[in-house]
Amino acid sequence: MSAQIPVKDVTPAPAKGDSVDLYANREKIYTRAFTGLFRNLRMAGGALLFLLYFGTVWLTWNDRQAVWWNLPERKFHIFGATYWPQDFVLLSALLIIAAFGLFFITVFAGRVWCGYTCPQSVFTWVFMWAEKVTEGDRNQRMKLDKSPMTSRKFLRKLAKHGIWLGVSLVTALTFVGYFTPIRELIAGFFTLEVGGWALFWVGFFTLATYGNAGWLREQVCIYMCPYARFQSVMFDQDTLIVSYDPRRGEARGPRKKDADYKAQGLGDCIDCKMCVQVCPTGIDIRDGLQIECIGCAACIDACDNIMEKMDYPKGLISYTTEHNLSGQQTHLVRPRLIGYAVALVAMMSVFAWAVADRSLVHLDVLKDRVLYRENEEGRIENVYTLKIMNKAQHDEVFVIEADGLDGLVYEGRKEIKARAGEILSLPVELSIDPEKLPSSTNEIRFRIRATSDATIQSDADSRFIGPSVR
Repeated sequence: MSAQIPVKDVTPAPAKGDSVDLYANREKIYTRAFTGLFRNLRMAGGALLFLLYFGTVWLTWNDRQAVWWNLPERKFHIFGATYWPQDFVLLSALLIIAAFGLFFITVFAGRVWCGYTCPQSVFTWVFMWAEKVTEGDRNQRMKLDKSPMTSRKFLRKLAKHGIWLGVSLVTALTFVGYFTPIRELIAGFFTLEVGGWALFWVGFFTLATYGNAGWLREQVCIYMCPYARFQSVMFDQDTLIVSYDPRRGEARGPRKKDADYKAQGLGDCIDCKMCVQVCPTGIDIRDGLQIECIGCAACIDACDNIMEKMDYPKGLISYTTEHNLSGQQTHLVRPRLIGYAVALVAMMSVFAWAVADRSLVHLDVLKDRVLYRENEEGRIENVYTLKIMNKAQHDEVFVIEADGLDGLVYEGRKEIKARAGEILSLPVELSIDPEKLPSSTNEIRFRIRATSDATIQSDADSRFIGPSVR
């Protein structure tokens, strides 16, 4: 049974004849700075992701960029391997694996992807940090925005947007650097010698990052991201979610630290609203599970800090399950989770086998438009063009063979050298005595193999056409 998401908006239905405004202006969210375990985990995870994203593009492998998706030449270099459009089935498999991985982690621990590793969330936290260092913490920013424009306010705003644009530009240059060699891109960009398309995409992704993380923020998570819409279908009552414990927290109310609040009929929640002030989407987790919650656990850190100051037990807001909140036993291992895990392991195993077993040479055969011809010796002859693609990272010499018919004679180069990543076109001819043709259309096969390694081979089927056989 999937978890139910309560609706926060309890505005009464309009009376008959009243107009309804379906558009609501965005209310700016001012987040408060905080510390805590989950914030540290998020910062460590974000640092690792930034290291991978911004660092990988600068690595070198065999005198070229280690990860380089060379679209003009249709070559996709990933460290020691080169992939071609013919290998895109592997990309499809990788995307399916990523989807099932997301399903698995969501069933187990809710929207931790959104809270810890989603690029929208990660860059939003970076941009909020820029706000804090230039404009101050929550109350200072609110006061600054309400004040008239002065030189001090202008400079603070300018510094904030300067950091935003700087981070956005570096992000965009790095992204485009995976498709255009990063060293050439950086040199060309700052000397105004970069190509038009590269400049366009740098500008596009700069504005996209600046707009999404700086201005749209929670609007992307709430209205644009489809993940928030189908998460409730994937949740069950044993899914770990960020939740407030109403049995312990209610009734809410302020009190002095040493007061006997239980005698006053109060729970542990002092109604400080710190959980709301640190939330990047501006919700009150005490209202229950909501579609806007991204599972970042900022409210947990903030609440635990308050509980510690009040000498109350931590965990008023925590990662827990609906079953646990209702006093029932939580089942972490359950059929749906096992099913996703088995499917994920199976797909990852097949993907690993497919990558390891991928042929480093590819052969295509194109038959000439002339169906057949008779040569000077009276033999029936067909002409073909072989397309040979060397996917290996080194030069190879390939041996070419053809079979499928008794008495078939291969005429043409039987060995050919291909440089690493090179595509060659080789015209060849096959001939046969017309008396040995079993029919007018015959299946044949071309085969190619490397002289240095017999496991590097490929084959392709074609047809040998001849006159009608009576």
